[in-house]
Amino acid sequence: MREMTATTTSLPLADRAAGLVGSVIDSSTSLLQRQTHDIVRFAMGSPAPEAIPTSILSEIGARELGHASSDAYDYAATEGDPRLREALLKTLTGISDETTDDRLFITAGGMQGLDLIGKIFIDPGDLVITESPTYTNGSATALSYGAELLEVPVDVDGMQVDLAEELVAATGRTPKAIYTIPTFQNPSGTTLSLSRRRRLLELADRWGAVVIDDDPYGMLRFDGTDLPTMHELAEGHPLVVSVRTFSKIVAPGLRVGWVSADPALHPLLINAKQAMDTCTNVPAQRLVAAFLAEGHLDEHLRTQRAEYRRRKLAMQSALQEHLGDIATWTDPEGGFFLWVTLHNGVDTQQLFEIALAEGVAYIPGPAFSPDGNFHDALRLCFASTAPDRTREGIARLRAAIDRLAG
Repeated sequence: MREMTATTTSLPLADRAAGLVGSVIDSSTSLLQRQTHDIVRFAMGSPAPEAIPTSILSEIGARELGHASSDAYDYAATEGDPRLREALLKTLTGISDETTDDRLFITAGGMQGLDLIGKIFIDPGDLVITESPTYTNGSATALSYGAELLEVPVDVDGMQVDLAEELVAATGRTPKAIYTIPTFQNPSGTTLSLSRRRRLLELADRWGAVVIDDDPYGMLRFDGTDLPTMHELAEGHPLVVSVRTFSKIVAPGLRVGWVSADPALHPLLINAKQAMDTCTNVPAQRLVAAFLAEGHLDEHLRTQRAEYRRRKLAMQSALQEHLGDIATWTDPEGGFFLWVTLHNGVDTQQLFEIALAEGVAYIPGPAFSPDGNFHDALRLCFASTAPDRTREGIARLRAAIDRLAG
C-alpha cells in the first residue's frame, strides 16, 4: 500500500481554518517552560502560585471528591451542576453581577463563554468592534467565525466610544457585535467610564449589536470607586451577554466560568455547548461550589486585592527607577496589568528575544492588536510576581532595552 502523506496546503481544510489565530499570550507558557535560565515572568496574566487557595481547594477535594459514593465523576447538566449554580447565585446576590437562575449558564472558563457567543451570533463577514489594544484571544474567537474586526482606540477612560460611532459611520456598515473588557482592561488596565458605558449601550441598542461584556477582573478592585457593571446597567437587555470566570479570582486551572444571558438564548447555548464538551468538568465545578458555599471567596478576595495593590505599586516604582526617562505606563485601580509605552524608538517585538536572554518575559504590544499595532508598547503582569522579583525583572528589562538601543 502506498504511504500516505499530506501537507496542510493539500488537505481539504475548511475555509474557516485560515482565520484560526493562535495566541502569543498562551504560547508564552510553552516557550517559558523550555527555558533553562532564571526568568522573571511578567508574561502570563495569571495569579501567582501563592495566591491560589491550594490548601482550601485540596481540603475540599479530599472531602467532596475522595469517597467512593461521590457522583462528581459522572456527567452533569450542560447548563451547570446544581450545587455550583445554587452557590454562585447566592454569592452574586447584592452585587453588580447579580443574576437569576434562568440567565445563568456555567462554562469551561471565560474563553468557552466567548466561543459560545461567537458561534451563536457571528456569521462570516460580520463587522465586530474590538478595543485597541485588546485581549486577542477574544478577538481571535470572533475571527474564527469569519468576523471582520474594527479596532477602536482605548484611552485612560477605556474604549473611545464616540470615536467608535465615527469609525462605524465611515464603514457604511452596522456592527453585529461589540467586544469589550470594561473593567481593568486586558492589556491596558484602563476602565470604561460610566458615561461611556451608558453611551456604548445606547449605540448597541441603535445598531442592534450584541455587547460581549467580558469582565474577568471586576472583583479585583483595590483602589478607587466601584462602577456598575455593563451587566447591571443593561438591566436585562437581551443584546448584552456577560462573560465571567473564576480563572483570575480563584485558579486558572479549574477552567470554570459562567455566562449571564437572556433566557431565550439558553436553548442555543445548550445546543452549542453540547457540540463541544457536553458539560463543564464536574470535579472542578464541585470544588468551586464548595469554595463559594463555605464562604471562602470574600476573605480570599480581600487578601488578594491588598496584595495586588502592593505589587502594582512595586512595579510602578521599579519602572520609575529604571524606565522613567524612556517610558510611560498606565495606573489601573485593579486587575493584573500595566501597559508600558516606550518613547525611545525600541520595537518591543525585536526586544522580546533579547529580554528573554536577559531573564525577563513580557508580551509585546502587537500581540494585542489584530492589525499588529503597538510596536512601541508591551504588557506587564504585576499580579504574579513578588515585589523583590519585580524590581529585578524591570532592571533586566532596562538592560535589554539598552542592548537593543545600543
